[in-house]
Amino acid sequence: MEEYLQVGVITNTHGIRGEVKVFPTTDDAARFKKLKQVLMDTGNGYQEMEIEHVKFFKQFVILKFKGYDSINEIERYKQKSLLVDRAHAVKLKKNEYFIADLIGLSVYTEDGGHLGLLKDVLQTGANDVYVVEMEDKKEVLIPAIRECILEVNMEERNMQVHLLKGLL
Repeated sequence: MEEYLQVGVITNTHGIRGEVKVFPTTDDAARFKKLKQVLMDTGNGYQEMEIEHVKFFKQFVILKFKGYDSINEIERYKQKSLLVDRAHAVKLKKNEYFIADLIGLSVYTEDGGHLGLLKDVLQTGANDVYVVEMEDKKEVLIPAIRECILEVNMEERNMQVHLLKGLL
């Protein structure tokens, strides 16, 4: 399992006073109001960034980091990922999982046959869709609904599914 979870990506600067525009990659952008700090993936490791204040603009989160007071100081961080450790991650309800933890699960059909590996999760709005890459490199799309997802076992890193008629 991933040690750190991505909560956003810096897309651009915002104004000239050191603020950045962040595209949230979390389901709840309002969680930024509760965060005191994030880790920035600089490409050469992680840098702890203390959040000074948070605003919201359209679908973006505007962040101001403590100690960065001009556009020149913050501009080099465009396109950098913002992460939190698991201790600061959102608490999950029963049968909820982080996408980063689902990627790579072995997927089996209800009769025990190996279907493939979970490669991606598409977020459609209505329900997520799991992209499973089969051994022949073809993909099958499985809706993340109770009728299809029978069991997820994170300890054994596998998932058991029921394939609705027409999915293959």
